[in-house]
Amino acid sequence: MTVNEAAHEGATVLVVEDEESIADVLAIALRYHRFQVMTAGTVREACALAERTRPDVALLDVMLPDGDGRALGRELRTRCPDLALVFVTARDAPAEVVGALGFGDDYITKPFNIDEVVARVRAVLRRTLPHARTSSRGGTPIADVLPHRPPLRYGDLELDETTYSAHRAGRTVELTPTEYALLRFLVRNGGRIVPKDQLLRHVWQYEHTPPESTVVETYISYLRRKLDMLGPPLITTRRGVGYGLA
Repeated sequence: MTVNEAAHEGATVLVVEDEESIADVLAIALRYHRFQVMTAGTVREACALAERTRPDVALLDVMLPDGDGRALGRELRTRCPDLALVFVTARDAPAEVVGALGFGDDYITKPFNIDEVVARVRAVLRRTLPHARTSSRGGTPIADVLPHRPPLRYGDLELDETTYSAHRAGRTVELTPTEYALLRFLVRNGGRIVPKDQLLRHVWQYEHTPPESTVVETYISYLRRKLDMLGPPLITTRRGVGYGLA
């Protein structure tokens, strides 16, 4: 871990995204990199969370079911003047970008690279987070307490939804955030074959499938290499269709 990464370890990120699959991928990656994460799917939920726990940075989808993410950003900035704002949206017209950056700190378009999102959050925090935030009562650091969630299981495979760790036959499987997100999506779909375009849409947020993309095949091979060391082959291929669990 670099000095800059250690300096921002534990910073709180508020993710406001109404598409559950995208919110999950962002939360998995940010928690993997030791950020504390809160997620909300609506303007109302986001405001309620910001009231209870003061975030350091907010990742805001521009189009939300009950309002506009930019208006939400202005409201959150009013409540927390030193809150960093990063907008995440499919809109990439120059006027949209310029308008958002007029009061926000960064602007990320979908589909995005998850490592780039983490890097941008760190870059924004280097500019906006001068020191660790403390509460007004006794100088106690403010931290979000994550609710315990039951693990996901498939055969001898177990995914811990609180720590975002994986185990097979009782042994730890070291996964990257993207590997975990891909395996999690396969587990949540049980024994069904998941088409490649759905994996690209839900794990990598590709709205339109790039015909030349081999990212799914690459990450499936990574998972097989790690999982097959601990038991019989787990991931199956339906040629020309997609992937599933045996």
